[in-house]
Formats: sequence, structure tokens, C-alpha cells
Amino acid sequence: MEEVAKCPNIIMKLGGVGQLRYGYYWHDRETAIGSEELAQELSPLMEHCIQQFGPSRCMFESNFPVDKISYSYNVIYNAFKRLSQGYSKSERADMFHDTAARVYNISD
Repeated sequence: MEEVAKCPNIIMKLGGVGQLRYGYYWHDRETAIGSEELAQELSPLMEHCIQQFGPSRCMFESNFPVDKISYSYNVIYNAFKRLSQGYSKSERADMFHDTAARVYNISD
């Protein structure tokens, strides 16, 4: 991943980890996973990606409806908010909106 991150034209989408292929098995739990626990579990992976690519080249994505087997939209959205708490307002704006708007050429 470090080599790929050196390419300035590559953007990292952060999400899509609720699919069964990733082996978390959140869908098998008696009690649904909450955003705090989800953020804790995803933190090492997400932090590594953000550190490699930087917030201006990362965007959070929900991968819904595919990921709904593992958690609700509210849970993943709140997990992203928890994961990004340590970043500045502008860095959070990048990850939640600005990077996607720039990459997909979406104007406000």
C-alpha cells in the first residue's frame, strides 16, 4: 500500500468492510455491533490508510446496501465520525465530502 500511496493520482475509499469476504462475521452476533466498537475494530486499518494517503486523498464510503448485512448505515456513519475525531475540521471535510466532490467532479 505504501508504494501505491506514492502515486498522487490514486485516491483511497475508506469503507466496504461489512462484506462477508473480510471475515469479521459481525452478522453472526447476538447483539448488533455499535459504532464505538466498530470504530475500535476498524481504527488500525483506517488509520494506516489515512496516514499513507493523507485526508485529502481519502473518502469515507458506506458501501450500502451491500454492507447492511453487518451493520446499519447509522452505525458506520457514526463510526466514521468517531474515527475522524482526531483530525482537523478541514481534514474531516476532506474525508466526508471534499475528496469525493473533487474526484467525482460534483459541485455544491
